[in-house]
Amino acid sequence: MSERRRRGSRKRPPRHKLAHRHEQFVEVCGEITSCIVEVETDPERIDHVWIEIRAGTEGPLRLSLTTTSLIAKRAGIDPRVQVALVTSPWSELPPAGVRAAEAFDYATIEAAERPVEFTAYEREEVEELLCDRSAAAVWVQAWGDLYARDHAGVHQIHSRRASLAVPVDLRGRDGAVQFYFRNPDVRELVLLKFAGQL
Repeated sequence: MSERRRRGSRKRPPRHKLAHRHEQFVEVCGEITSCIVEVETDPERIDHVWIEIRAGTEGPLRLSLTTTSLIAKRAGIDPRVQVALVTSPWSELPPAGVRAAEAFDYATIEAAERPVEFTAYEREEVEELLCDRSAAAVWVQAWGDLYARDHAGVHQIHSRRASLAVPVDLRGRDGAVQFYFRNPDVRELVLLKFAGQL
């Protein structure tokens, strides 16, 4: 048998059922099953918290939230994440699942919810904030870009405007995460920016 034939006969790993929606801007909702800080042999490379959720019939999904900017750090720019929290009451949970998202823009939220104050957080502080909210929340909602590799998830859960470290300027495609709590029934929208983002 030729080398070409042997190669062609190998079975490819099955594509994830959400692979056709890779990099689509989505809104996802579901119940939180776990929250862990990224596992990495080099502590200097840790820059994510992973929140695992049950997204209805779409099954398990990972929310990948950035906790520090390694790109900014390498460029000598402040790598800290700027965090703002916007709290409001809720009466009904959004349905579980994965849906194409409408435009999502921090500027709209900031115009409606003044003042929205962003505070610089060290990596460990962002990890603590996200893990504490995940442990207490009954539901989570997030906006960002869908990815589907060996697992499905959502990343780019932060402002997509140009920063000091990343010049690409995307409007209407900001990512965020919102936690739902009971007693009282309040939700907390977590907005995440990097140095230089409007």
